Amino acid sequence: MVSRGIDRVFERRLAGLVNAREPRVLVGGRKGVEKESLRVNSNGRLAQTTHPQALGSALTNANITTDYSEALIELVTPTFQESWELLQYLCDLHQFVYRHLGDELLWATSMPSNISSDAEIPIARYGRSNIGQMKEVYRLGLGHRYGRLMQAISGVHYNYSFPQQLWPVLAAVQQSHGAGSAFQSEQYFALLRNYRRYGWLILYLFGNSPCVSDSFVAGREHGLQRFTAGTWYEPYATSLRMSDLGYRNKKQAGVHISVNSLDEYVRDLSRLITVPHAPYQHIGVRVDGQYRQLNANLLQIENEYYSFIRPKRVVRSGERPTQALRRGGVEYVEVRALDVSAFDPVGVNQNKLRFLEAFMALCLLKDSPYLAEDEDEALDSNHLLVAHRGREPELRLNREGRMTPLRDWAMELVDSMLGVCELLDQGDHARPYTKALEAQTAKVLDVALTPSARTVHELQASGQSFADFALQISAAHKSYFLDLHAANEVRLEEFHAEAERSLQEQQQIEAADNVDFDTYLTRYFS
Repeated sequence: MVSRGIDRVFERRLAGLVNAREPRVLVGGRKGVEKESLRVNSNGRLAQTTHPQALGSALTNANITTDYSEALIELVTPTFQESWELLQYLCDLHQFVYRHLGDELLWATSMPSNISSDAEIPIARYGRSNIGQMKEVYRLGLGHRYGRLMQAISGVHYNYSFPQQLWPVLAAVQQSHGAGSAFQSEQYFALLRNYRRYGWLILYLFGNSPCVSDSFVAGREHGLQRFTAGTWYEPYATSLRMSDLGYRNKKQAGVHISVNSLDEYVRDLSRLITVPHAPYQHIGVRVDGQYRQLNANLLQIENEYYSFIRPKRVVRSGERPTQALRRGGVEYVEVRALDVSAFDPVGVNQNKLRFLEAFMALCLLKDSPYLAEDEDEALDSNHLLVAHRGREPELRLNREGRMTPLRDWAMELVDSMLGVCELLDQGDHARPYTKALEAQTAKVLDVALTPSARTVHELQASGQSFADFALQISAAHKSYFLDLHAANEVRLEEFHAEAERSLQEQQQIEAADNVDFDTYLTRYFS
């Protein structure tokens, strides 16, 4: 168990980094963002139009694709060492997209606009190729298994890898004999375990989905309270997106994936994509000559397993995520628990990105014993509790079997991050990481500063419905991007060239297919 109070392991490791000959040992980690947004028309209804051709092929464009729905745009940045560079790139991407959306908007919140039924949510299309068909059938399966509405929720994914100069220093501090891929994977899995322990703090600080439209809960048992017209909420919720109303789908409640080691993680995930599940067998795989899902197993493919954070490695052509991890170990982590920041036009901000980088280091450096399955369940319950009631006064969380005030535990965590932020600030007199930490500490001390509290306050003050509030912000964001005068025309031209290139690549992939779809699937899963 992790010791309460002083973490001697953390203190020793942090001191080892501070005293290392490499003063910038934590500086320069690679970070990237994937930001999802629903396309909606001018009155806030989900767009029924196809993915704009001027944005390129959703199958092959490196920067602009779709997620579940044809109307769910996903903007993908490369990785950068500096957060400001990442945000500038994301801003440029938004400018480019808005030049090709016509009257449509990008919905500014995680929870979707008014959607009457699943039939109103068009499945993403990727062309005639086998890989394109596979992506579409996978999404059909998600709709049959969980309903399309859950898949229309938007989020922000934060991808992060530590700088290479960290590993030999950390190996020396831990008296490890090597700093290669096996050591790095071991350390990333220590981070994953500690994210399960402490990741509820991210929901508290950055969650911004405390309410939903009528349509989101129509015909469902939900336990929410009536708020403004057309709106339901939980008074102290931070992120209903990350609750059992959203991604924490009850159909995956019994699914357990160990993060004690790379081998256990791959073993558990591989089992879930090979074990048949009776309710999914009842749906059928191919009915009347049409695919409904890729297979009837607990998971169709690895990506179906939803978790707050994932270990990742860039996959090669035709390679599955588990195969990539077996081949080369963990390359980076993907934090998936971030709501879209409605109050920031690009959906994130520098303080958030810098805090997340420091939080990754905290999770890496703190003591991280293996997790038993029952302990894992208790930690998951903490996340759900904060998602539903995170701003509740005197809320207590389960800490090693004892109920601890959220505020006390949160203050302990942010206090321990000060030394990490000082390392990240090495060579920068502006101390941006320390200032980012101070901004989040203020939220712990005053819950009214959290984005979820701000959303609730603004709805209370205006009397608006959630849908009208989100539409107003979405329109303001569109005006912001269209009115920007300092467009990076060189980069926008690069986006145009990538769109053209991606369309040609899709055609080449389709022309190169030399087996039918059934054979392709058989080979993929073998």
